[in-house]
Amino acid sequence: MAKLLIVYHTLSGNTGKMAEAMAEGARSVAKTEVVVKPALEATLEDLLGTDAVAFGSADYFSYIAGALKDFFDRTYYPAKGKVTDKPCATFVTAGGPGEKVAECLDRYLKSFQLRKVGETVIAAGAPAPEILEECRKLGKQLAEAV
Repeated sequence: MAKLLIVYHTLSGNTGKMAEAMAEGARSVAKTEVVVKPALEATLEDLLGTDAVAFGSADYFSYIAGALKDFFDRTYYPAKGKVTDKPCATFVTAGGPGEKVAECLDRYLKSFQLRKVGETVIAAGAPAPEILEECRKLGKQLAEAV
């Protein structure tokens, strides 16, 4: 059985909707267990105990959510060398374009030496049905990459 972790932060609920859509897509792949956790609740053990991981953040001042940065800060050194080449994906909500947040996430993925699967899904504002469908497809793609 493949295990997939989705770590995200949301205040408005928009990023949470995208996280749930990612989970739906991943669960569509047989024998895939999905754990969805807010960034402040996610642990090093969650990261190490999963076969793939997705990260979601809203745009806060053209940067990732502080809660997600906290997760990266808490797990970076203890996870170093233990998550290399683990498949991962990202999703972003933003009031504007969201590319800067996607770039920030990509830098973290590179530091952790994770292997990105697919393109970042970005929602400008509340995620429209087509954006949620993109999240489902990305979640499925991530689960299939395990």
